[in-house]
Amino acid sequence: MLDPVNQIGDLLASLDHRVARVPVHHDLKWLDQARRAELVVNLCEGIGGVSRWECMVAGTLELLGVPFTGAGSWTTTICHNKAVVNALLQAAGLPVPRWLVPVAGKVPSDFPLPAIVKPAAEDASVGIDQASVATSHRLLRRRVAHVEKEYGTALVQQYIGGREFAVGIVGSTTLPLSEIDFSCMPEGAWPILSFDAKWTGGCPEDLGTQPVCPARVEWWLARRLRAVALSAWRAVRGQGYGRVDLRLDQTGQPWVLEVNPNPDISDDAGLSRMAQAAGWSYDDLILRMVELARSTDRRPLVEAPPLEVRTA
Repeated sequence: MLDPVNQIGDLLASLDHRVARVPVHHDLKWLDQARRAELVVNLCEGIGGVSRWECMVAGTLELLGVPFTGAGSWTTTICHNKAVVNALLQAAGLPVPRWLVPVAGKVPSDFPLPAIVKPAAEDASVGIDQASVATSHRLLRRRVAHVEKEYGTALVQQYIGGREFAVGIVGSTTLPLSEIDFSCMPEGAWPILSFDAKWTGGCPEDLGTQPVCPARVEWWLARRLRAVALSAWRAVRGQGYGRVDLRLDQTGQPWVLEVNPNPDISDDAGLSRMAQAAGWSYDDLILRMVELARSTDRRPLVEAPPLEVRTA
């Protein structure tokens, strides 16, 4: 989407910076301009429609020694592979719902249901719809076969019911929490953020997944969710800005669903909404990201309180 490209470009130009809007293609013609830049605002979400190649842009900029906004190549690479990031989070002692990558399309008969099936190397809810949640092993095998055919590798994960929260992080600052209100979802629909819910404006799932920001939560719960999110962000060596999505089960245990480096920074997207709840304007958010990128000392995140976690 070009809206944030133009908005950010116009903002920086208004502050007397020389701005060039540079598209990224496989031919690497963009390298000459990037090499001469004082700073790159990295808004690349993939190359040629392939999201996993986003990390190559960050890696190239690192090799050039050019400062850029957002996460580094290691983080974006890790977070584009759900199996790898889940293993990394588990190794850090964080609560991740039980998961596996099917071998030859097979899932063990004791895998807990319901389960959700996702493409293992996509983001932005690509490949997720109401049929992604399976309530029987027959439906689970059918969905795995569909995802493997369409997207290559599937990831199967235990479905966690309960409230869903997002924690936005800019530098070492956590923004006010956002919660998804699923109360207006169509009758019988799973309360999930499907591709349609995110990207098909006005559809029933879009209307049924309204963000509430700041979330209406007790201070101690907000503190716990932030602690888990910050620990997850540290585990993937997060820098710049990111978002961690969590579910809170019926016992009050938070579970990490996704770690999202470089989430959408359109002025109507979730991170901007959280920044506004913190009292920042959209310009404030962008300029903070730029200052983080310009800093030669990207400070580590503050220490979070110790966690008491359980595994599924």
